[in-house]
Amino acid sequence: MTQAELYAALKTLGLPVAYGEFTEPTAPPFITYQFSYSGDLMADNQNYVELSNFQVELYTATKDLASEALVQDKLKELGLPYRKIEAWLEEEKLRQVVYEIQLTN
Repeated sequence: MTQAELYAALKTLGLPVAYGEFTEPTAPPFITYQFSYSGDLMADNQNYVELSNFQVELYTATKDLASEALVQDKLKELGLPYRKIEAWLEEEKLRQVVYEIQLTN
């Protein structure tokens, strides 16, 4: 799956989606996603398989199980295993749920 395909799939959820950040203030719930690091498989001093690790971040005003279920169901539908991390962002007054996924190129 490519980054463009990930973006297109996230857009089908009906929530605002942006790479990295929005340029205009956006009311929650919304999603951002971004590349975080590569985890390429290497052999014989070459990158054998390109693995790109991304973070899909869901932001909500309060704990929002319905929005979390939307994202999780979409990731499962796409066959993308994920790790989930949650935090309260005091300064922004937002709940952040981060899904760490891996895309192969």
